[in-house]
Amino acid sequence: MRLIFAALFVVTIGFTGVVEAANDYQDDVIRNSASFIGEHPDLKFRSRAIAAYRKARFSEAFANFKHAAKYADKPSQGMLAEMLWKGEGVAADRVQAYAWIDLAAERAYPAMVLSREKMWSLLSETERKQAVTLGLELYAYYGDSVAKKRLESAIRRKRMNVLGSRVGYVSTAHVCLNMAELLECKDKVDSSVFYQDKFWKSEEYWKWQDMAWQSPRAGTVDIGPLQAQPTGDK
Repeated sequence: MRLIFAALFVVTIGFTGVVEAANDYQDDVIRNSASFIGEHPDLKFRSRAIAAYRKARFSEAFANFKHAAKYADKPSQGMLAEMLWKGEGVAADRVQAYAWIDLAAERAYPAMVLSREKMWSLLSETERKQAVTLGLELYAYYGDSVAKKRLESAIRRKRMNVLGSRVGYVSTAHVCLNMAELLECKDKVDSSVFYQDKFWKSEEYWKWQDMAWQSPRAGTVDIGPLQAQPTGDK
């Protein structure tokens, strides 16, 4: 039942936990920057959750995944399901776990669908009925029809407040993407590039998410020729 967590690292780059889908290198740099993540609550809370999960701070991870789930973040909804199933940071609850994974599979991302079907096969008939009922409650608050609007509203407010502009006007000032030591700017980009519609408009934003989770990038590993180990070397 580690499928969702494993999938996070197939589509994750850097420290952020952000999915990577753009072909353009600069797009990748912007979308994986601390500044971009900090202004997108789905990514911000997911990245915090992943950092906590890696350190086995499961209660903290669960709370942050749940915050991200409010903003239509399907990977976070899937992680809530896995943690509930295994009892990580919260009491194990197979019924709640299935309700969350069914919600996470709303967009038919392969990793979510596989986990959903696996969980369903392991539930009793009584648990299945309970899970369906609970699922209706979750959809009412966390489903895409509601949660997507919540995220779109949040990032629209962020963009409209750029440099004090109420209409989203962007000057030629720069945006610091990542901070280095001693609060020095490590990477920066022109704000007109950072605040392009394709990074902030809902249609493009969801398309980017879907591309990454519908068809995650596959990695390759090259293994060199075998080398004989000296007999006396442990």
